[in-house]
Amino acid sequence: MTSLPVIAGIASTIIFAASTLPMLVKAYRTRDLSSYSLGNMLLANVGNVVHSVYVVSLPPGPVWVLHGFYLISTGLMLVWFLRYHATGALRTDQPALGAA
Repeated sequence: MTSLPVIAGIASTIIFAASTLPMLVKAYRTRDLSSYSLGNMLLANVGNVVHSVYVVSLPPGPVWVLHGFYLISTGLMLVWFLRYHATGALRTDQPALGAA
């Protein structure tokens, strides 16, 4: 029988992944990552890599799946941010400087 903490871990993993997927789909479809900064993307990825040291010390379980999902999703967001920014594909709703 599965313990309550493992059930909670599975449920939270599903909930957190489900809450992040729309952001990833929107970023992929629109290529609009203008609400993110390079600093935010870098800090999220560095934090995930550092946090990996802790996660791998734990027995395999839902936290490994959740952390793996975060590693992949923040990595994708960084790659997309760099790619779309480099190609000028970032969109902004703000008018250009000097535009009335």
